[in-house]
Amino acid sequence: MGEIEAIGALYRTKGGPTMAGNDLGSLLGSLLGGGGGQGGGGGAGGILGSLLGALAGGGRGSGGAAGGGNGQNPLGGLLDMLTRSGLADQAQSWIGTGENKPVDGAQIARALPDETLQKVARDAGVTPQQAADEIAQSLPQAVDKLTPGGSLPQGGSLEDIIRAQKL
Repeated sequence: MGEIEAIGALYRTKGGPTMAGNDLGSLLGSLLGGGGGQGGGGGAGGILGSLLGALAGGGRGSGGAAGGGNGQNPLGGLLDMLTRSGLADQAQSWIGTGENKPVDGAQIARALPDETLQKVARDAGVTPQQAADEIAQSLPQAVDKLTPGGSLPQGGSLEDIIRAQKL
């Protein structure tokens, strides 16, 4: 867990990508069990918040277009991207109610647009490989928690969906 805490500390000292990205990162960190000063999921939430923020429109090109299918919610776009990259079984396992299948950093790095991974790594103050490894560690749990009913939530922003899951 020390690596996640270090990434979280680096992310916080860098100030995060944007106000919205910080809010999303905090919400994801809380969802993953890393509240306040506990560390744990805080760094993972920051990296996932940065990733989802970048996919939601943090730049033009293939990275920005990924979240388009779900309006304000880039989660569906990210899962579509993973599915197109050969990770359909893993992504579906995270949404479903059974056991979550793992992914590794190399699979995440191949699935994401290079400019998106570079931006996430820069925002977090880590290398692209470290960012991909952290995403691979935390994304299955985050998607699992955001889809307790076994399907992607519809409507609303990702922040609204996270807040609803925390109730």
